[in-house]
Amino acid sequence: MERNGGKGREEEQDGMSVHSPCKAPPSSASSLPKEQSQVELELRLLEALEIYPPVKLKGIHRHFVLYGLMEFLRRSFDRHFSADEVLQLLERFYNLEMLKPDDEETDILNHEEDFSLPQSFFVKEEP
Repeated sequence: MERNGGKGREEEQDGMSVHSPCKAPPSSASSLPKEQSQVELELRLLEALEIYPPVKLKGIHRHFVLYGLMEFLRRSFDRHFSADEVLQLLERFYNLEMLKPDDEETDILNHEEDFSLPQSFFVKEEP
């Protein structure tokens, strides 16, 4: 009889991992007050994710969402948070590798076309 009921459920799906929230932070060997502040930080981040959904970290809104998360945390804790700090926090809950843009998406965003007004715009109609 299998004890853990199938390992398929433990694998990552949609960028989330069932094990991610249980990962110890890099500073987990610290004292209780630091652990409490880490928990508070994670709770504020999860509150911010209600406003700034992580799924938008994949598209063209990536930088706006990241900035929104940084500002939410800055206002909550009255200190500056860098983009790297926020991404490191998010990595505890989500697989950010899955959110990186595809080469095809990058090509579409970098595609440029010359624009010109149609000739009919320049022709004046006489009354």
